[in-house]
Amino acid sequence: MSRVRNEVRRLEGHVTSLRIALLLVSMLAAYGIYGMKTAPDSLNIHVPPDLRSGSSRMWWDIPPENIYAFTSYIFQQLNSWPADGAKDYKRNIHALQNYLTPACKVFLEGDYEFRNKNNELKGRVRGVYELPGRGYADDEALRVQQQSINDWVVNLDLATDEYYSSEPVKRTFVRYPIRVVRLDKDAEKNPWGLALDCYSSAPMRIATPDEKAATSTEVK
Repeated sequence: MSRVRNEVRRLEGHVTSLRIALLLVSMLAAYGIYGMKTAPDSLNIHVPPDLRSGSSRMWWDIPPENIYAFTSYIFQQLNSWPADGAKDYKRNIHALQNYLTPACKVFLEGDYEFRNKNNELKGRVRGVYELPGRGYADDEALRVQQQSINDWVVNLDLATDEYYSSEPVKRTFVRYPIRVVRLDKDAEKNPWGLALDCYSSAPMRIATPDEKAATSTEVK
């Protein structure tokens, strides 16, 4: 009789251990399913544009070349008025709003209203382009300054030409210090995962090599 009882106890203990094992497996399976559901569908990886040599970096790190390329392209598109500044500037702000922080969008909308009230937009055509010899490759340390893993300051040296009814009205050479932040919200609307946060400080007028040469001649 005691042998039967011992066998029953042994079987009951084995069943209990199986139940515990099943519970643990179920918990692991539930955790795995939760992990798959919460994992991102895609991962945005930034690679340097020059692939002639290998590159090893953390997945979240963004090469400075990419930061500069993004900033230069979006800023020039934002400030180009191919037909009429009164229409083009406002349209650009709306079209590029996914590449702007909310604060920058509000700032630009205010800038548009100010310029429009002062008749600085209607009928004006504007072209913005990078000054030769003042691009990223010419001074990498100056062009992109990393503040943290999530924000940068990009110095763009640009020339701006404005025309009114085919007559030139303005030509300026300015350094624009643009703040750029990481903004991984909607990869469909913003595949870069970056946004302009407008100016980190006031833009500064710069002298071109021709102006410097003219100044030196006058001094002599």
